[in-house]
Amino acid sequence: MLFHSNKGILMVFGYIRVSTEQQSLQNQKHKILEYAQQHKILIDELIELEISSKKSQKERKIDILLDKLKDGDTLICTELSRLGRNMLEILNLVEKFNQHKIKLVFTNQPELSTNQNEALSALLLAIYGYFAQTEREIISERTKQGLSAARAMGKVLGRPKGSKNKSRILDPHKDEITRLLSIGVSQSSVLKIINAKLDKSISMTALRYFLSKELK
Repeated sequence: MLFHSNKGILMVFGYIRVSTEQQSLQNQKHKILEYAQQHKILIDELIELEISSKKSQKERKIDILLDKLKDGDTLICTELSRLGRNMLEILNLVEKFNQHKIKLVFTNQPELSTNQNEALSALLLAIYGYFAQTEREIISERTKQGLSAARAMGKVLGRPKGSKNKSRILDPHKDEITRLLSIGVSQSSVLKIINAKLDKSISMTALRYFLSKELK
């Protein structure tokens, strides 16, 4: 089912995915087309969709992409993160691509593009994977420590009425929240930064509920 032996002309595919309305399909498309123009590449097909990375590979059309690619074809994305829901899934996909000599191009991360230096990109991908996993573990541990401290102070934990619905508006800002926490920004400061970008401010309770459910 996946991949085909290459008996014809090599093809170039672009894969564009955004998670929310706040992100732009057009922005990614522009960068991919700009790269193709600069390198005199003709893109045979663009796969575009707006869907969360939490959805299955089938829903994200990854299965369709794998079925279309042949040995030696080229796949262009803006970033590594467009391919999967987590680093492990992404690295597994990259390994499949490498096995079938699919050339990977990441317009925003040229150092990871396998059409440049396969050995270097493999090393960097391994390093990215290690730090991505470590970052998730650190965030998870900080969240657990925060919850433990709250319990020790006698605070009532759990989902207050309405907190689940309010926390949903943080979904588009998940990556930024993760980054801020990973560099040591306090939750109260994160709340101020994110509230400045929202039409309607949320409470610390909603933020903590979001952290406990989304950033495990």
